[in-house]
Order: sequence, then C-alpha cells, then structure tokens
Amino acid sequence: MIGHLRGKLAAKHPPLLLVDVGGVGYEVEAPMSTFYGLPGVGAEVSLHTHLVVREDAHILFGFGTERERSLFRELIKVSGVGPRIALGILSGATVDEFHRCVDTQDVASLTRIPGIGRKTAERLIIEMRDRLKALGGSAFATSPGGTQAASSPQAEAFSALVSLGYKPAEVTRLLQGLDPSVTTTEEMIRHALRSAAK
Repeated sequence: MIGHLRGKLAAKHPPLLLVDVGGVGYEVEAPMSTFYGLPGVGAEVSLHTHLVVREDAHILFGFGTERERSLFRELIKVSGVGPRIALGILSGATVDEFHRCVDTQDVASLTRIPGIGRKTAERLIIEMRDRLKALGGSAFATSPGGTQAASSPQAEAFSALVSLGYKPAEVTRLLQGLDPSVTTTEEMIRHALRSAAK
C-alpha cells in the first residue's frame, strides 16, 4: 500500500494531480478540498494517499491532511458509496462541515453535493454517526498532543450558538445563510443572532 507521497507537483488538472517522485510520475486523484491548498506547479508537495485496487485499474487518491484521508476511508465502507462518491463528498464539504451534517442530521445539505440523493444522505448519517465518533468526534476534535485543534471561525460560531440554546439544525441553517464577506467568529454570531430574531 502506498500511504504517502512527497515530490514535485508536475501538473494539476482537477481532480487529477501528477507528482514527480524521484523521476517517477504518480497520477493521483484528489478532492477539491486538497486542491485549494496546493502550491503552484513545480513546488514540492506532500500528500497522504490511499490506493484502490480494482480488476481494471490501480487508482491512487491523495489528500492534504490525515483527517481527509481518514474520512475518505470511512466513507468508502458505507454501502453504495464508492471512491468516486467519497471524493465528491470531500469536494463538496470540508471534514468539519461533513461532521456537522451528520451531527445535526442535515440531509438537505448533503443532497446538495453532486451524486448524493436523499437515500444516500440518510444512509450516510446513520452509518457514519458512530464511525465519526471513533475518528475523534466532531469538528472540535483534539489534536494528537491532547490540546484542542484550532477550530475554524464557522465551527467556533456553531459551538457558541448551540451553547446559547439554539438547535444544531437551526444553527446550521443560520450559518449557511450568512454573506460570504462575514468571516470572523464574532461577526458570524452577530449576524446569525440578527437573522434568528427576524
């Protein structure tokens, strides 16, 4: 099993990457969440990988973080979810966003991801609930050092609003309705509270 690649990024054509490792070019398929964090062509890149072996092909999937790869590995265990759909899920939602969808049973958000119908979304929520807990909880998982991993402003706003007594599904709806220009935790909370009061 090829678990890690480090080399020169020779080409990137979503969802395909070409990584030159010591003169050997590895074709790697990656989700958009990984693409957004890639350096320019010619720069060194390091990827966590997962090799899928089929009768007609060996396909290498690459991820910018261990959390993305771990989620991918759990997703492909779900009935009816293969590597392509798992890649689509990671392209349509961050790891934290997917955790929130499962935690809040947000079927609507999952069905907005291309290739995910209502039945698949419901199956994902049911089957992934316990698996996500085994992976280390939700968006607020702790890092290997035992300290809380840095949360995104949206994750912090989500936690704060739930603490204020709002239901998780309602908080998800409020945060999704925010203008993209709202980027800090404080602004998100302020705008969400205004929306909730209308």
